[in-house]
Amino acid sequence: MKSQKKQKEACERLVNAGVPVGNQAVILAGINDSVPIMKKLMHDLVKIRVRPYYIYQCDLSEGIGHFRTPVSKGLEIIEGLRGHTSGYAVPSFVVDAPGGGGKIALQPNYLLSQSPDKVVLRNFEGVITSYPEPEHYVAGQADAYFNEIYEEKQEPAIGITALLEDEARSFTPENLSRMKRREAYETNPEHDTLKNKREKRDELKEKKYQAQLKKKQTVKEEK
Repeated sequence: MKSQKKQKEACERLVNAGVPVGNQAVILAGINDSVPIMKKLMHDLVKIRVRPYYIYQCDLSEGIGHFRTPVSKGLEIIEGLRGHTSGYAVPSFVVDAPGGGGKIALQPNYLLSQSPDKVVLRNFEGVITSYPEPEHYVAGQADAYFNEIYEEKQEPAIGITALLEDEARSFTPENLSRMKRREAYETNPEHDTLKNKREKRDELKEKKYQAQLKKKQTVKEEK
């Protein structure tokens, strides 16, 4: 308890000095992989003015595999926090993706279905409801206002945002075997594309037609 008191005092000194303080907790099997434990931790953090920022899926690091929990456990914890306590005490659950993918935030599925004019949602209690979409919404007006007032150069959009803003049409993973097969086929001189075959066919038809015209012309001249 003495150690906890010192930690509380240290956090208070930082907060009182104007330093934002947040907590990142890793979910560990057999230690804190529990909704009640995590809820108490979040409440204790809020009491000392520390923001519950992240709860992490345990990394794929060597020697700590016995601490790892299923991703579903993190979702279960968020399910047990969202709606059951203050939103300020609900952190983001993130998985640090292998291969430099960065933090990916996950949460339970509250959006059940959608159509152009409404969405179907559920809350933490299991209540299912429909929510109508606006009829006369015009996208992009706020962006246009921002660009007009601040005149800041916007960075090129990346990822899904680029697709939504029509800066990209699709993303293809590197080393996709299908694309490699296509490239090998297209660069193989033994394989002609259908377009090339059509062009050759049309060329032969034109030669045949010209030969027939020439033959008819010769027959006329002989007569």
